[in-house]
Amino acid sequence: MKGIVDFHTHAFPDELADRAMKLLTEEGGVKPHLDGKISSLLRSMDACGIEKSIVCSIATKPVQFDPILSWCRKIRSGRIIPFPSLHPQDPQFSERISEIKKEGFKGIKFHPYYQDFRIDDERLFPIYERVSRENLIVLMHTGFDFAFERIRRADPAKIVRVVENFPGLKIMTSHLGAWDDWDEVERHMAGRKIFMEISFSLEYLSPKAVKRIIATHPADHIFFGTDSPWADQGKTLELLKGLNLGQELETLILRDNALRLLDSV
Repeated sequence: MKGIVDFHTHAFPDELADRAMKLLTEEGGVKPHLDGKISSLLRSMDACGIEKSIVCSIATKPVQFDPILSWCRKIRSGRIIPFPSLHPQDPQFSERISEIKKEGFKGIKFHPYYQDFRIDDERLFPIYERVSRENLIVLMHTGFDFAFERIRRADPAKIVRVVENFPGLKIMTSHLGAWDDWDEVERHMAGRKIFMEISFSLEYLSPKAVKRIIATHPADHIFFGTDSPWADQGKTLELLKGLNLGQELETLILRDNALRLLDSV
C-alpha cells in the first residue's frame, strides 16, 4: 500500500540527537531502533513504504517553546509533519497555541509524565479550550510510561473525563488508548469516538486482545503509529498486517483516517 501515515514518531536536531537518545535510553531502559535523527527516520520510512510521519516534540520547560517551534519550521516537508509542543505551565500558553496555528502546524504534543500534569486537571482546561478553538489536534501520551513510576496521570477514566468536558477537542490517545492499561481501555474507551493510535502496543498484547479492542472501536478512530525511534516502523507494520483485519479496515488505519483528520485542521 502506498501513502502510509505514521501518526507517532520522534526525532531531534542532529546536534542534540546523540545526547538526547542516550539520556532517554538510560531513563526508560528501551533500546532504540534509530538514532533519533530526521535523516534516519526518512530512510526507515522509505524502507517501509511510509509516506508521511508525524514528528513529535516535548517541551519539558516553558522556555523550550521557541527553539522547538523553530526546529519544527526547519524540518517541515511533504513527508515530515511536525507537532510542536508547549509546556502546560507556560503563562503565554494562549499566544503559543495561536502561533502554532498561525504557522500552519496541525497539532501539539503533550506528555503528562515529562511535563508533570494529570490530563484531567482543571488547570489544563483553558489549554484544551484554546486548542479546540484553534481547531488543532492534541497528540497526548496516554497510559503509563517506562521511565516513570506508575502514577495514574493519563488513564482511560481521565481521558473520558477530558473528552466529555471538551467534545470538540481533537485528542489523539497513544499506544492503543493507554499504554499498559488496556483492560481499562476496554472498560472505559473502546466503542467511544476517541482517536487512538496503535504505537508500542502490538508488541505487548496478544493478537486476540488487539483485535478485540479494534473490533469494538469505531473504525474511523484507529490510526497507525509506531513511536519510532523506540519501535521499528517495519516491525509495527508487520504486526498490524498479521492481524488480518481485512483490506478496508487496514487502509483506514494505515492511511485514510490520518489524512482525513489532518485535512480537517
